Amino acid sequence: MNETKVPYKKIIALDVETAWCSKTGYTLSKMTTEEYVRDSRFKAWGLCWHEVGEAGGAVWVRGDNIQEWVNGIDWSSTAVLAHNAQFDIAILSWRYGAKPCFIFDSLSMARALRGVEVGNSLAKLAEAFALPAKGKAVQSTDGMLDTISFGVELLLAEYCKHDVFLCEQIFCKMLVGYDPATDSMRGLYPQKELELIDLTLKMFTQPLLELDKEILKVAITQEKDTREALLKKLDVEEEDLASNAKFAVLLEQLGVFPPTKISKVTNKRALALAKTDAMFQAMLNGDNEDVAQLCEARLMVKSTGERTRAQRFFEIAERGKLPVPLSYYGASTGRWTASKGSAINMQNLKRKSFLRDAILAPEEHQLVVGDLSQIEPRVLAWLSGYEELLKVFRAGGDPYAQFGAQMFGIPGMTKESHGALRQSAKSALLGAGYQLGWANFSGQLLTGFLGAPPTLYDKTFAKQLGVSAQMVKNFVSYDPFVERMKEIPHICTDQELLIHCVASKSIIDKYRAAAAPVVAFWEMCEALIERSLFGGEEYTHKCLVFRKEEIVLPSGMSIKYPNLRRQRTEKGQQWVYGEEAGITTLYGGKITNNVTQGVARCVMTDGILRVQKRYPVAGTVHDECICVVPDDEVEFAKTWVLAEMTREPDYLPGIPLAADGGAHRRYGKAKG
Repeated sequence: MNETKVPYKKIIALDVETAWCSKTGYTLSKMTTEEYVRDSRFKAWGLCWHEVGEAGGAVWVRGDNIQEWVNGIDWSSTAVLAHNAQFDIAILSWRYGAKPCFIFDSLSMARALRGVEVGNSLAKLAEAFALPAKGKAVQSTDGMLDTISFGVELLLAEYCKHDVFLCEQIFCKMLVGYDPATDSMRGLYPQKELELIDLTLKMFTQPLLELDKEILKVAITQEKDTREALLKKLDVEEEDLASNAKFAVLLEQLGVFPPTKISKVTNKRALALAKTDAMFQAMLNGDNEDVAQLCEARLMVKSTGERTRAQRFFEIAERGKLPVPLSYYGASTGRWTASKGSAINMQNLKRKSFLRDAILAPEEHQLVVGDLSQIEPRVLAWLSGYEELLKVFRAGGDPYAQFGAQMFGIPGMTKESHGALRQSAKSALLGAGYQLGWANFSGQLLTGFLGAPPTLYDKTFAKQLGVSAQMVKNFVSYDPFVERMKEIPHICTDQELLIHCVASKSIIDKYRAAAAPVVAFWEMCEALIERSLFGGEEYTHKCLVFRKEEIVLPSGMSIKYPNLRRQRTEKGQQWVYGEEAGITTLYGGKITNNVTQGVARCVMTDGILRVQKRYPVAGTVHDECICVVPDDEVEFAKTWVLAEMTREPDYLPGIPLAADGGAHRRYGKAKG
């Protein structure tokens, strides 16, 4: 196990048993891990440990003796293994001062090997690996916050020992890539992926980021004052804005007929007043100032996420540094996601948000940020062999304007000369590359495509695109197009929607004509569904290997399509995968999206691991690497980090990578 050069001499598997009380809400089901472990009521009854690979069973350490046990271990050469290590290692670190040199987590490994959709609890893994069932003695400690009897402790110790046994057994099987479904070994779990698990857990258990309580306090107060002032100005109450029925009455009083839509759940007409509804966005961004202010006030009342996070950040700041809660392999493509139950989604911090400004590097340090630029369009161009687009990226100019010039036949297009066309080219490049249809594109534009403001294409813009009267006639003469158009929620007139849809279709058609290699890549992926993913014939395309129900990425990990089969749906026979309760349709564009994201993730994480060897990585947001650098090394680090993030991978020879970044003590100002 230690033949590869590793920073540890031994691995200790462990599990900590703690006090909890369902009656008072002091449980992990009601609290975040950070809140629970840092709470004044926290108490550890004890822990069990066993050195991985050694003979004998796990040893129970009573709660009063944990600190002595921790002090007797050389953590600089000791790695720790746990199931859901975020919890157990946070306890070791925050409560007892232990800093393991490396962290293994059987939950993270299972999520990557078995998929994010299936359950990966210790109980389910024990069943999957044909191991003795997980015990239930922990239920006997509910409500015991101060002491437990000797008899209960004995039961708890046996329960804990068995959990350590299960964790170690499952870990050893997964370390060599054991697949219980086929009873076969698939090769060692990639070392780089183990390093990413370790990095992810250290972002949380050994936090580096600090929080500015004053900024958070001011922001919370200002938001409250702004919201209350707007409510007073409009002479409405919060409950009037929060209720769909009452808000509809307020709209009627302003002479606006409340917009409706057909509910996907009930298949009946319902009010369309969510912030994602096109009609609501149209009112919010419309010319009627009274209606727009009413919609803005509703958003302030309904959208509690930002102020809730601000309050949570403030509370965390009162307790200590900011642990960054991320789930390794949270998405099927390997991307990080917000840790479930963390209540602070660090992957969704808005640009220019005060929350970003409140995040600080330690004193005498700065946060150096390296952010990969347009990584997914670059990877897609490389995978599909789209040389024209690769040349655009290699030229180092504005890729969206240059692609727009090619797409619309306007040489020398710039953001300044043709802003609307450039934005359409950007939308096409980022969305249409995954086989996005015109109807979905039209609907997403109305609500704001990829974070852009809501867009309704008008006659003037359609004329710029080259939309002719004949094209409109051809569109309306084809019944399936008309029916699909009617399904798009809208607040504009039917005639305006028609122009918008024809213009959207024109953009999609122009993209597909300009991006023939990408279309060919969709078609190849579509053919490989039956040939490889279903039929089992192994096929290699560049850095990807297509196999039975999986695509192997350059990292050695796989995107999985379990239980792949043909199934009749509303649109006829289609390929689907997953269980009946949550089936997903599979087609060429979906695979294109998956492999592009998966390979882009490999590029990003390879860069992050290189940076981590020199500067500690404190967090990551999407394609960003956020590291902590001493003040006197910042100027060097700003250039070095970008170079490491854009180093050409050997599995993507010739790909033109780019990144931008910067440095500041405040995260919100690190990129200028």
